[in-house]
Amino acid sequence: MLTGQTPILVLKEGTKREKGRGALSNNIAAAKAIGDAVRSTLGPRGLDKMLVDSMGDVVVTNDGVTILKEMDVEHPAAKMLVEVAKTQDQECGDGTTTAVILASELLKRAETLTEQNIHPTVISQGYRLASQKALETLKALSDPVAMTDRATLAKIAKTAMASKSVSFDRDHLADLCVRAVTSVAEPRDTGHYVELDNIQIIKKQGGSMEDTQLLEGIIVDKEKVHSGMPPVVNDARIALLDAALEIKKTEIDAKIEINDPTQLNAFLQEEENMLRKMVDTVKKSGATAVFCQKGIDDLAQHFLAKEGIYAVRRVKKSDMEKLAKATGGNIISKVSELSKEDLGTAGKVEERKIGDDQMTFVTGCPKAKAVSLLIRGGTEHVIDEIERSVEDALNVVAVAVEDGRIVPGGGASAEEIALRLRDEAAKVGGREQLAFESFAEALEAIPRTLAENAGLDPIDILIELRKSHKAGKKTAGVNVTSGKIEDMYADNVVEPIRVGRQAIESATEAAVMVLRIDDVIASKSSPPPSGGPGGGPGGMGGMGGMGDGGFGED
Repeated sequence: MLTGQTPILVLKEGTKREKGRGALSNNIAAAKAIGDAVRSTLGPRGLDKMLVDSMGDVVVTNDGVTILKEMDVEHPAAKMLVEVAKTQDQECGDGTTTAVILASELLKRAETLTEQNIHPTVISQGYRLASQKALETLKALSDPVAMTDRATLAKIAKTAMASKSVSFDRDHLADLCVRAVTSVAEPRDTGHYVELDNIQIIKKQGGSMEDTQLLEGIIVDKEKVHSGMPPVVNDARIALLDAALEIKKTEIDAKIEINDPTQLNAFLQEEENMLRKMVDTVKKSGATAVFCQKGIDDLAQHFLAKEGIYAVRRVKKSDMEKLAKATGGNIISKVSELSKEDLGTAGKVEERKIGDDQMTFVTGCPKAKAVSLLIRGGTEHVIDEIERSVEDALNVVAVAVEDGRIVPGGGASAEEIALRLRDEAAKVGGREQLAFESFAEALEAIPRTLAENAGLDPIDILIELRKSHKAGKKTAGVNVTSGKIEDMYADNVVEPIRVGRQAIESATEAAVMVLRIDDVIASKSSPPPSGGPGGGPGGMGGMGGMGDGGFGED
């Protein structure tokens, strides 16, 4: 028996396998491609991308996570970098491009080290140690910020919007974002907590960016249910109902037999009396406006209009919850239990026409814990980009309020950390020392990219930046407008500590995970059952590059 020469098939036929240095190089190349895709969008002078999907829908943006979400990424290693951007967006709302560039740079430097026969495990260990030192340096570099310091919070919002197409009107938008976040911030034992769901964002095409406004209250995308109701209610007392102002239908099949006309009249009269009783309960509570999550019967609408009560029906549950937070009212599930204590208050409830739609504005709420931002703009694409920019600004202001610490932007913190890592590298010794230096070089890709995107000489800028930091100027960064190295705090370029911290953590984790992969096994997709769409051998098979097979979708 020639057992030793018999080929043993462990993997299914058609499985694609790549191992060793080839697998690592392939994965790093994919990660670098993702980094290069978003690199040109970094900073105030970064450019936009136009993304056209398979349906022909167009998105124009320079928001890193939006670009990566819209791109149809196939390669499994590239998907890891897309995950880095998504995590950064969920945690901080900003710094997605920075995180992706940092991860791809770490892998690019690691490839150079592996070519010098340094084992990926050694590089991974060095990167982990370097990231710990980087986070310590970032914390030491940070300064405190209080929620009452609205000027600094506005600077944070403006920095987040500086790279977006809304930057020319960022003073106005930053002020709105700071007011919105400070309105909904809730005090906790450890500081403040901001629930961004309490900030409602409504987009309406028309007007210009300057018409964007913040309302201390809620906008309900519904009109009043009856034309006889008042268009404006001042000093409104608001009832919030999670119950229908209708006659409830039986849950089981029921049959009513009527033998003579008087019985029919009595039946209809009783139905009317029940609706009238419901409206009387609302009236007795002192309510002058009703927001109902369910339906309102035509007859009930008539009775409410006669009483001069403004009513809206079929309000979304999320809007009802925001109304409760804004007005201080309670959501009631049983009309008969509505009382004066359950009512919310608002300075004004009115119906306004915005664009083509009639909407109900509930404004002037004292101590509103839910607010609304009404975004206006010339075209749909403009409004979408304003919304993305405003969401980034709201997020960074919120995390600054929660963490209470800020760091200088413009590549200042990245350069300071790089300087400290180089000093530390000599103490570490061994081969990890090279990983420390590579980590420092990867961080310097941030100021270098800022300079490149601004049309400046990256080498000159980097030399000048290093010189300033060695001289003890910790807040020195790249001013892309003047093309000089300046104090970032003086230039009002600040960001929350969480943006840098999350970027370093997630970029390091992603880079280490890719580095530790030495074998890529991608199984062939199974064909669908014969007779189905595209059935038969190879109908839906094939890999499609290094396709979905063994690596599921995001």
